[in-house]
Amino acid sequence: MIRDFFLGFIKIHVLHHATREPVYGLWLIEELRRHGYKLSPGTLYPILHRLEEDGFLKSYSENIGGKIRKYYMTTTKGKGELSKIKEKIGELVKEVMS
Repeated sequence: MIRDFFLGFIKIHVLHHATREPVYGLWLIEELRRHGYKLSPGTLYPILHRLEEDGFLKSYSENIGGKIRKYYMTTTKGKGELSKIKEKIGELVKEVMS
């Protein structure tokens, strides 16, 4: 059950960061590690692909030093969902922390 909660938190982090600037897998793994999440590419990339399939992220590729790097950005749909999520997080924090 805890794993399910953490997967939800990870998705929220991804949407949040991809709203601020384009992000890529290794950067996200390192950023999430700062928050205490230890993710492998085998865990993160399916999350990114699913968020993209569901229309919350869009991606594009760039050649960086001879390697293709895939960047992700939040779509309009993703931004709308993130806004709803933030509202629910606020309600939850108020209730649980009071």
